[in-house]
Formats: sequence, structure tokens, C-alpha cells
Amino acid sequence: MISASDLNAAELAALLAFHADAGVEWLLEEEAIDRIAEFEAMRAAHAARQREGNAATQSDSGAARGAGDTARRASREPAPVAPAVAIPDSQAVAEAAFVASSARSLVELKTAMEAFTGCNLKNSARGLVFAEGNPQPDVMVIGPMPNADDDREGLPFCGRQGAMLDRMLGGIGLDRTDVLLTNIIPWRPPGNRVPSGPESDICRPFIERQIELAEPTHLLILGNFAARFFFGGTQTIHQLRGEWREIVIAGRNIPAFATLHPQDLAAAPISKRLAWQDLLAFRAGLAPSGAQPA
Repeated sequence: MISASDLNAAELAALLAFHADAGVEWLLEEEAIDRIAEFEAMRAAHAARQREGNAATQSDSGAARGAGDTARRASREPAPVAPAVAIPDSQAVAEAAFVASSARSLVELKTAMEAFTGCNLKNSARGLVFAEGNPQPDVMVIGPMPNADDDREGLPFCGRQGAMLDRMLGGIGLDRTDVLLTNIIPWRPPGNRVPSGPESDICRPFIERQIELAEPTHLLILGNFAARFFFGGTQTIHQLRGEWREIVIAGRNIPAFATLHPQDLAAAPISKRLAWQDLLAFRAGLAPSGAQPA
């Protein structure tokens, strides 16, 4: 701070003139003034006057418009929505089994699954991702669940993973239109998490009914979750891959072969050589049924 003793007479006169031009009449008060408290008091008084004015205005006009306001609010406000009722898992599984068994074609099954409300995964997904491709195939390709691209497009094996699967199939002479592509879980789990046991149980009747209606001669199972779902146990896909097994669907034995999912190959490209070995073995296994590509 600059004191008067630090200034000469000319500088002091100039400083006083500056303050005078700015409207300052006294440099010091007799007593200190709390300008902040003074401002807060002024603001509180202004707010109190504003509230009094609003209250008087509302009192004068409130009675006249009360009934009309009530009616308008009722028309603007949405009707209350009843919360979704949680269905016990056992009941949902039974309902899914009934819905699936009632469908007489893949088209009917898709319609029934779109109307099914017993699986909570449906609440977070954009929509159902149903099977696509040849409805009466020799080969049915089954993955675990839709990813974000599948959920957005409403079709299985879209995006980069779908393009990789197309190349995998093309390597053994198969095309997307030759096979039936589907997933065990038809609704994308939030964040691509692994479906829970109850969620898998609820969706089991739907995938088994798809297999029963499509009547494929061979199944190509992709990834860890799908292999465990059909073969049981807790082994990894690296332990379950590359070997023919049989699964029983509606009393019918179907040869099934597991290999790595395109997502596994994207995460670990070195595994592509294993997947190629599997695909060659899978193609060789198609020969007895006459399904091997030329």
C-alpha cells in the first residue's frame, strides 16, 4: 500500500484529483463499515419485497384459475406407469419353454420371443437379435450373445467380428447365406457381461427350439460360453475346441464342434492358427453327411 509519506506534493495532488473525479469524497470513515454485510442485507430486503409481491399476485388470481390449473396439469402429466413385475426365475423358465414349444416355425418363434417379457435382459437391449441365414441349413453356427454391433443392427455377427466370421467360413467354402447364424442369448447383456445362470436357463428353450426347427446336420459352436452351455463343465474353449461331440436336442443326436469365437481371435491373433486347424477338421467332419463344400 502506498502511504502519503511516499508521495511528493505534486503526486499527492494528482492522486487526490483522481479520487475526486471518481466520486470519492472521504478517504476514511470515522468507523469501519462492513460493505459485504451491507450488500447482503440489501439483497435480503429486495428478496423479501419480491416474495410479498408474488404472494399478493397469487392470492388475487389463485381462486379464479385454480380449477383450470388442475385440469391443465392433469392433461400435461403422464399417467403413472406401473412398475414391471419381476417374474420368479423358475416361472420364467417354464413360460419360456411353453412359448418355445408352441412355435411351429422360426418365424413364429421370433414373433413369440419378441413378445416374451420373462427375461430381464430384454429391458436393457435395443431389441431381439434372432437367427439369420438359411432356415434349413446343413450347418448352424451358434455364438454366445449379441455384441453392440449386433444389438444396433438387430442381426447376429455384425461389424468387425461378423466380417471375421465371414472370412473364417469362406476359408472352408461356406457362405453366410449357406448357414444359419444365431446366438444362445438373443438379447445383449449390459456392457457385454457374461449372462447369469438364471438368464441362461430362461433362454435355453429358445435356442433349443431354434435347433429343433432348423434341423441342422452339424453345429459349429463359437467361444467359451457357448461351448460350456452345450457341453457342460467348466473347461475353457482351448480345452473344448477341435473335437467332435454330440448333443441331444428333442431326442435327436447332433454332431457339434467347438472353436474360437472371432472375438477371441481379435484379442489374441496368434490363436488364428488354432482356429484354422479347427475349421479344417470341421470341414472334414461334414463329408459323411454330404455337406462338405466342393
